[in-house]
Amino acid sequence: MAYPTKLQEIVQLFEHLPEEEKRESLVSYSLTTKNYEPKDGEKFDLEDVRKDEECADTVGVFLRMSEEGKAHFRMTLGPQVQTLTKAMTAILCKGLEGVEPKQILELESDFVPKIVGAQLVRVRSQTTYYILSRLKGICKVWSDRQRAKA
Repeated sequence: MAYPTKLQEIVQLFEHLPEEEKRESLVSYSLTTKNYEPKDGEKFDLEDVRKDEECADTVGVFLRMSEEGKAHFRMTLGPQVQTLTKAMTAILCKGLEGVEPKQILELESDFVPKIVGAQLVRVRSQTTYYILSRLKGICKVWSDRQRAKA
């Protein structure tokens, strides 16, 4: 299955990097999470803020749907959230920007090791997939509500 265009570009960037450079790039992405926080006055169709077992701190997922049916995500991360979770937050918010919820729900997670590297996936398996599962979860709730309205 093809990935959404923006996500594909990120996967291609990471895919060919040596492990050390992957880690450095992940740290760089982790430093950009503030860019994906809700802005003052921004309105959302769904908000899901909670602390889960899989994560060191509270994570908030905010979904705004465009009139064209495209998803736009914002996220908040508690201060204890790990660097890898922060990196995946930035990568997924950027890579899934403007994608239809159906595409997100159908997205295979096989791109994660290509970005993170096999070693980190083994060591931090819950962390690497956590943010994707949260984004899929909010898309599923939105999709279910749309079906219920129909």
